[in-house]
Amino acid sequence: MKKHTCTTLIVSTFVVSLLLIGGCGKKTVVPPSQSGDANGTAITGGNDINYPMAQGGGYSEENLPIEGTLDDSTGAANQGRSLTGIDQQSYEYKQAHGRSSTGLSPIYFEFDQAGVRPAMTEVLVNNADYLNSISGVHIVIEGNSDERGTNEYNLALGERRAINTQQYLINLGVDSMRMRTVSYGEEKPLFLDQDEDSYRLNRRVDFVVE
Repeated sequence: MKKHTCTTLIVSTFVVSLLLIGGCGKKTVVPPSQSGDANGTAITGGNDINYPMAQGGGYSEENLPIEGTLDDSTGAANQGRSLTGIDQQSYEYKQAHGRSSTGLSPIYFEFDQAGVRPAMTEVLVNNADYLNSISGVHIVIEGNSDERGTNEYNLALGERRAINTQQYLINLGVDSMRMRTVSYGEEKPLFLDQDEDSYRLNRRVDFVVE
């Protein structure tokens, strides 16, 4: 009888010990849907897209990005326009504005040339005047080419066009620290037909407010 009681006591003590050990090892789990982790750090995960913030702390109802679109040219001053949105504009609109932000106009280049054409100088003067009137705004100068030539050559050509344009604006008094350049070469054509008119309009520099 005493042996049975002793065995029961040992078994009971062992079970209680296991329960205590299991209880000490238990952790608090924060579901992924909550807005913070155990330390209060914000959780961002999955496939959520973090859109760039507009000036003033966030997008307003008027300048939300077009649903399902996001591009590095999207910014506060674009009021939600993206490449997709601009591509859906009329031919006349695209011809006049390219992918440039409101208040700025694109300039166009001769085939295989990176120098600013005399016919484009008035456009650059107007762009410089506009930029100097809104101090503090930064822009991206985007160089483009038509599809003829290799991809590498056209990227280099678009870069030269953007850099030459930037230097022209510097000479007109625009602070160089407010501008950066990028080349898309032939990678983002705005006009998709394979004809001389489309080629001419794709040989372009756009001015996009960040």
